[in-house]
Amino acid sequence: MTESGPAVSRLAADERWTPAQRGVVAACFLGWMLDAFDFFLVVFVLERIARDFGTDVKHVTYAIFLTLAMRPLGAFLFGRLADRSGRRPALMASVLLYSALELASAFAPSLAVFIALRALYGIAMGGEWGVGASLALESVPVRSRGLTSGILQGGYPTGYLLAAIVFGLLYEHIGWRGMFVVGALPALLVLYIWAKVPESGAWAAARTSAPARNPWAALSGHWRLAVYAIVLMTAFNLFSHGTQDLYPTFLRAERGLSTGAISRIAILYNIGAICGGLLFGRLSSRLGRRAAIALAALLALPALPFWAYSTSVTTIAVAAFAMQFMVQGAWGVVPAHLNELSPEGMRATFPGVVYQLGNLLASYNATLQASIAIGHGSAARPDYAFALCLVCGIVAPALIVLVAFGPERRDVRFGS
Repeated sequence: MTESGPAVSRLAADERWTPAQRGVVAACFLGWMLDAFDFFLVVFVLERIARDFGTDVKHVTYAIFLTLAMRPLGAFLFGRLADRSGRRPALMASVLLYSALELASAFAPSLAVFIALRALYGIAMGGEWGVGASLALESVPVRSRGLTSGILQGGYPTGYLLAAIVFGLLYEHIGWRGMFVVGALPALLVLYIWAKVPESGAWAAARTSAPARNPWAALSGHWRLAVYAIVLMTAFNLFSHGTQDLYPTFLRAERGLSTGAISRIAILYNIGAICGGLLFGRLSSRLGRRAAIALAALLALPALPFWAYSTSVTTIAVAAFAMQFMVQGAWGVVPAHLNELSPEGMRATFPGVVYQLGNLLASYNATLQASIAIGHGSAARPDYAFALCLVCGIVAPALIVLVAFGPERRDVRFGS
């Protein structure tokens, strides 16, 4: 369902961004990028944390699990704050809290305290995405939503890249605790948001015409939409995690690549992810949100055999770039699509909660793929290529079907 007519035509007439709009998009992109940067720092230093606390890597990974598990709670709490009190204060609170908890993680005296701090960090991390996306997408011209969506989603792989760079340059000099001190720097973004980022006009207009309602009342009549969106985001998260989580392990265990080669391939496919999100986000303003998602998922399928079964490093690198170009191309449409589907009065809450619940439901992916690899191969020689192909080969068509039969409200006017 796409809104059309004079109202949308007036809003779409000028796609040029004002300095204030550019500032809003920059702040929301940086918020998500720095959030991802803080999250991925843990991934790079798992082994050293385990050694310092006298345990094994498996026990430290509970910190990652609890970070992911607490994200839906953060999406709800900060989303409600943003829907009731404004996007701007909620965004500042989220950034300030995740930065403070990142700094506190640097001084954790034990593994139990570290895990508890990372669980609290998950609440703050879960709040940023929904609030930032609603603020940015409510602030730009309607016909720029697709491009803005791709820019915002590109913050995640950019944060991953930044974490890899900081790890490579600083880890040997400052250790893992120093890495978390560096991870507290996003707190400075709050000063920029406070000084340069205006409140969402759509939120202010909606608050004037209708005060914020109880979230359950706001969802009245929309429960089918909520269930559909959670299922959709579960498929989306399986699409991304199913092509990312075990891929470095596959490259090392089955292709015998060195750490340097794996790092370079990872950098390359993250660049592909950023480019894909920008392109398909922009295309979604012309083709429609559902069509752009379906096209990206469809084009991922031809890359599957080269991505999983090639033996040449060059072919693997090209196929990995193409795969993440398509996977994150589909993801680049998500912020705009979910915000446009959201019930009025819940635009900061609804997208973040359904996204994070989908992420939670898909969090078993790595264990699932590892089990499939062992079952098709053996414990000594797991068949990761088969597991990667199987999950992606099922999820991509499922995603196409889900968007084909789902709703769309491209270019709907916010605040009405």
